[in-house]
Amino acid sequence: MFKISVIVPIHNDAKYLKTCIDSIINQTFGFENIQLILVDDFSDDSSYKIAQSYQTKYPDNVIAIQLPENSGTGGIPRNRGLEHATGKYLMFSDADDFFENDAFEVMYNTIVDKKADFVTANMIYTDFEGTRWPRPVFDIDRFDNFKLDINDLDKTFYVMNSSMCNKIFDRDFIIKNDIKCLENMPGEDTYFSMTAFLKSKNVYYIKDIIYCYRQRNSSFKTASVSWNCSKTFFLGMSEAYKRVYDEFVAHNQVEFYRFLYARNMTYLLYRFIDSSKLNEDDKLEVLQNLRWFFKLSHTLKVPPTQKSLSILITKIVNGEYNEAINICKIIAEMRTYMDIDVRHKMSKPYDDMYKEILKKKITK
Repeated sequence: MFKISVIVPIHNDAKYLKTCIDSIINQTFGFENIQLILVDDFSDDSSYKIAQSYQTKYPDNVIAIQLPENSGTGGIPRNRGLEHATGKYLMFSDADDFFENDAFEVMYNTIVDKKADFVTANMIYTDFEGTRWPRPVFDIDRFDNFKLDINDLDKTFYVMNSSMCNKIFDRDFIIKNDIKCLENMPGEDTYFSMTAFLKSKNVYYIKDIIYCYRQRNSSFKTASVSWNCSKTFFLGMSEAYKRVYDEFVAHNQVEFYRFLYARNMTYLLYRFIDSSKLNEDDKLEVLQNLRWFFKLSHTLKVPPTQKSLSILITKIVNGEYNEAINICKIIAEMRTYMDIDVRHKMSKPYDDMYKEILKKKITK
């Protein structure tokens, strides 16, 4: 049995795929201990040929699979990879990202030592060329290694992110709890990671940087304003967020979800505001579909990161969609003149805001 199975969903990633795969093959952990499962989501570039070439070179370690048609999201490829995994532990990577050289060794040693259901670690963004940004995602000085606790909203919330790629999971734990990715919609990683967190009893965070998350259209200094998200993306996110919300309600963990909602609500709103792929009819349909989500702002007593956005959310909740769309246009125009740092900070709740949320009690 392999010690670790790593699953990589692929779709038209030929430009970056070799870097991703080589970062796994060249691990200090030793590739003989790793099963690499490459699942091509019916690419129309040379991605699958690249995957096949690695399977030919490493027939004992590499499995290359191609889906019969494009699924559109990473959920189906990841679930297909899970069906072939035989390793004691599971890791994941996106095909355009890459691991630090000692990532597998660090993660394996930690999950074995702690007998954890899963371990989540630090990561760092890079630009499209792979140059690392100056700071990791999680502040190394603020967050040391510790055991996560869903009732700890001071530390746990901040490091328990939705990515599957900066984590290592005990495969038996995943199988026992029947944890799978959502299919045919975005947000599959959020659902997988948060469901695992809700069902876990022993989870650890380590501050080691193990994963490099490539930002294809940006660098630390410059970035395109537009997220270019389609109507399909927003409708899919609406369904995915509903599934996640239902899981937290079922596990009676609404207080933790309030923090998660605070993180996601303004982020999703700005993705809508910044998108250049939506026509007027699309915008109307998206807001109608997401009305339930933004109503939670009132139900859970969670405000947006800027008070000015409260007017916009109220318009959406009241069904005043045309007025809401006009407000979005004004905000989108203003954001074209802002630096990337400013735009990123606008969508992220600040620490005092979380403290204010806790003061506002909700009816369960």
